[in-house]
Amino acid sequence: MDRKPQNQKNLTGTLILAVFTAVLGSLQYGYGIGVINAPQKVIERHYARVLDLPMDDVVVQNGNETTEYVVPPAVTMYWSLSVSVFSLGGLVSSFFVGWIADKLGRIKAMMAVNSLAVLGSLLMGLAPLGQAHALVIAGRLITGLYCGLSSGLVPIYIGEISPTSLRGALGTLHQFGIVCGILISQIVGLDFILGTKDLWPVLLGLSGVPSVIQTILLFFCPESPRYAYIKLGKEEVAKRILRSIRAPDYDPAKDIEEMKREKEEAAREKKVSIIELFRSPNYRQPLLVSLVLHMSQQFSGINGIFYYSTSIFTKSGISQPVYATIGVGAVNTISTIVSVFVVEKAGRRSLFLTGLAGMCICAVIMTIALALLHAHAWMSYLCMVAIFLFVIFFEVGPGPIPWFIVAELFSQGPRPAAMAVSGFCNWTCNFIIGMTFQYIAEACGPYVFIIFAILLFGFTVFTYFKVPETKGKSFEEISAEFRKKKLKGLKSTEMEYLGSSTDA
Repeated sequence: MDRKPQNQKNLTGTLILAVFTAVLGSLQYGYGIGVINAPQKVIERHYARVLDLPMDDVVVQNGNETTEYVVPPAVTMYWSLSVSVFSLGGLVSSFFVGWIADKLGRIKAMMAVNSLAVLGSLLMGLAPLGQAHALVIAGRLITGLYCGLSSGLVPIYIGEISPTSLRGALGTLHQFGIVCGILISQIVGLDFILGTKDLWPVLLGLSGVPSVIQTILLFFCPESPRYAYIKLGKEEVAKRILRSIRAPDYDPAKDIEEMKREKEEAAREKKVSIIELFRSPNYRQPLLVSLVLHMSQQFSGINGIFYYSTSIFTKSGISQPVYATIGVGAVNTISTIVSVFVVEKAGRRSLFLTGLAGMCICAVIMTIALALLHAHAWMSYLCMVAIFLFVIFFEVGPGPIPWFIVAELFSQGPRPAAMAVSGFCNWTCNFIIGMTFQYIAEACGPYVFIIFAILLFGFTVFTYFKVPETKGKSFEEISAEFRKKKLKGLKSTEMEYLGSSTDA
């Protein structure tokens, strides 16, 4: 009887403000992913003019008269770099998430990294005043540096201020912010809004706006109570923060006790470096799970659709590919909203399995539809439906869960290193997809998604056998479950090696 009112009390105005403010960083991340998609042709033409390369229109008679254009190889290269260098920036900066989070605290760290977002947006917004391709690439790189830090700081902060009963739902809001950013960028990128020959720099430059708003709102947000107690040793400050984000009459004793145990464990572990994270057998299983979950998110093929959906829909025969791309963004957003409400009821593991299996089936359908497109025109609609379902299944689990489950799998000691390594893995895979997808698609033609179908099948099998359920469990309980699973599979010599630590 008491649980429901307690959960309702947990959703205080301060908690809502803090989560909303943090998610603005996720929104900017999503805007960076999607903004480069719609104005592709306009920016490619501008690159060609700056580089003084021919890019003549070619009128092709194929029943109806259509207009296409030939893209010079140099422009294709610069365009692919403009898309993928964003991920390269995130790849580099993701290693510093734990360091800056512990050095400055969660709030000040988010404030500090916003300067990168503003600088990157200024470079892109001023691109027409110089070598446009160089300024856009530099701006995308710096924006990627920001997003690599922000995509780690946001889940850490939300995970540490959320009550256990709402941690999954609130953690999903990071992904919700990303998809909202993608959708906003797709809408404002339309050729009659900002995706024009004259206004595309404004479109790219707007990416810094959420950071400015977030910086202002962060002055009114509380620091993470876990950081205040575990890192700074300020118990009274942690209690005050807990009351502000739960309720004035909230008893923080249970939270403080959990933090105390976590702090004691962190003191025994001390701070775990990235090298120690890989060397220690205690972290091997949760680290493997974390890395594979992030790999599955990127190698599922979802960013191939986000980055190049307009091109995919064009090849599918869709007459208005830009609007179909916006449809993908809308479906993406709605699906994420649904996942916010079901993640705590259905559980992380079951949702992840459902999402991966569904995406695998959709990838096979997409391959069949694209392969038979020339023989059967109606296959274009089947392809579009498969893409929409692909996105829905992605947001059921593979989209939001990897970002916050890493914080659930590791205690305070190894958590910053684990977040850094997982973020690095995610951004590396993101960069590989962004840089190579267009070339792979051209080489494989309609069969490009069969590659992702095979990968998705493998990820589904791994998740079934290796990924534990973290729903409703404390950090300590999840860690204990991993130790229990590991002990069952260890040889006797390994049992003796771990005996002293596990029997304590």
